[in-house]
Amino acid sequence: MSQYEYNERRQRQRFLAKRGGATCFWVALDGNRIPLIDLSLEGFSIAAETAPDGDQPFAFELRLEGIPDKIKGQAQHMNFVPGDPEGQIGCRFISLEGEGAMRLHEWLTIHVIATATVRITAKEAEKIVEGPSLI
Repeated sequence: MSQYEYNERRQRQRFLAKRGGATCFWVALDGNRIPLIDLSLEGFSIAAETAPDGDQPFAFELRLEGIPDKIKGQAQHMNFVPGDPEGQIGCRFISLEGEGAMRLHEWLTIHVIATATVRITAKEAEKIVEGPSLI
C-alpha cells in the first residue's frame, strides 16, 4: 500500500462543491484554478490522475464562484483514492489566514441553505456545517 492508502479522517460533514449542477468552489494551486469535489471545515478534495508527490504542506487559495473574497492558507495531502479515469486527493487544512476560518464557515452555511431541498434556518444550517460527518 502507498502512503496515500485510503483512510477517511474527516470528522465534520463535507459538502459537494456544486450548486445547481455547476461547480461553485474552486482552489488555486500553483496558479491553476481547480474545481473542488467537496469541502468541509477540515479540508477539501480534488480530482487527480495520480497520487501527489509527497505530503509536504502547500499554499492554497479557496474561491467561491461569484464572490470576490478568497480564503488563503496551508494544507497537506492526506490520501489518494484511485479511480477510473480520475482519482481523488483528500487534503486537510493546516492553517487558514486571518478570518479564513470564519469566512469558510459562512460560505458553507450559505451553501447548505442554498442547496437544501427543504426550507431550513441559518441556525439549522450552522449546526449541519459544524456537525459530524454523515458519510
